[in-house]
Amino acid sequence: MQNQTPLLILTFGESDPVAAAGIQADLATFIAMGCHGLPVLTAILIGDTSQVDDVHPLEAELVSDQARTLLEDMEITAIKIGQFGSVENITVIAEIISDYPEMPVVLDPFSSTAQLNEAEEEDCLTAIQELLIPQASLLLISAVELSRLAENWREIDNDDKHKDISSDALHLVASGCEYVLVTGISGTGDEEVNTLFNDTGVVRSDHWKRIPGLYLGAGETLSAGITAALANGLEMSDAVREAQEFTVATLLNAQRIGMGRQMPNRFFWVNDSDPKIPE
Repeated sequence: MQNQTPLLILTFGESDPVAAAGIQADLATFIAMGCHGLPVLTAILIGDTSQVDDVHPLEAELVSDQARTLLEDMEITAIKIGQFGSVENITVIAEIISDYPEMPVVLDPFSSTAQLNEAEEEDCLTAIQELLIPQASLLLISAVELSRLAENWREIDNDDKHKDISSDALHLVASGCEYVLVTGISGTGDEEVNTLFNDTGVVRSDHWKRIPGLYLGAGETLSAGITAALANGLEMSDAVREAQEFTVATLLNAQRIGMGRQMPNRFFWVNDSDPKIPE
């Protein structure tokens, strides 16, 4: 009897030596949600659970060769884009995904592991906004990151009035991105709110009790979870909800493997006979 081919997800991102964030976080999440990840390295990190000491971007040609070799050989179901390492890598990733317009693309380009100087950061923000966001099925972005990104078009529009999270998210949708998920919106009391937008406005808002502590790889877990749920055939709204539930569970059952931040436990149901489950 022939084994069924697993659902394949191509993921662009950095290699994390802690195996808590980056490509390693993606692969663990994909496995936990029944998919097989195909990693395309964009950069190599040096660091530990407390901090990233250095980032070594890979050459854009190498990034392209990795991805195109896989895409020509296998039937890939979805693409996730994480950290990129350089503007050149953003450009080459944008060129690659433009050849597969029907494939779901989850974009999660903002990370605490990124180490760029001010000039590089501005160039990367511009490239992300112009080349990647218009091609994304979903952009994952925190409320803080959205406000920072919005400064680019507010300067052009010379308009700081009547701007809020909703209008900023809808601006990104209007640029071509199908959905925008804004995380970490302040709620009432100890709540945080994650809100999904598309061209109709708010699709859903999910309220979560704030979990104390610092975690390495939480954002990657959420975006990888959404990608895996989409690969499994869920509609965007359901994929976002399921991935949030999974991510919260990984944080409630987080593990401390070093002296710094905790790591989401993506196999909590295996490691604990009575895991904590989000309410």
